[in-house]
Amino acid sequence: MSASFTTIYTKDAPAAIGPYSQAIAYGGLVYTSGQIGINPITGSIDAPGIEGQTEQIIRNLKAVLEAAGTDLTRVVKTTCFLQSMADFAAFNAVYEKHFTGKPARSCVEVSALPKGALVEIEAVAAY
Repeated sequence: MSASFTTIYTKDAPAAIGPYSQAIAYGGLVYTSGQIGINPITGSIDAPGIEGQTEQIIRNLKAVLEAAGTDLTRVVKTTCFLQSMADFAAFNAVYEKHFTGKPARSCVEVSALPKGALVEIEAVAAY
């Protein structure tokens, strides 16, 4: 017997820029796709720096999680991708304001991100 899953979509976060969903709900958890700092209104990355891009990502994640019936307080794991570890402290300063429950986290440097983004975050949350 296979369990069913639900595809999550909200207009309050950027539409997928590839063949994937904003999130999938399955087995009591919501798995978000990675979010970069795209403003869903303009369709572009408006913030030039790591802090502004991280704030936009968190707004996007909040919107997707809310569409799935959950929120940032129920996030159990994040995976964070930084274009440069030189941005680690500035990224953390924004991240810790929003993820106050201190979910499990991996954070790695990558050589490039879509659309020239400086950071990408994906999350897993209970619902």
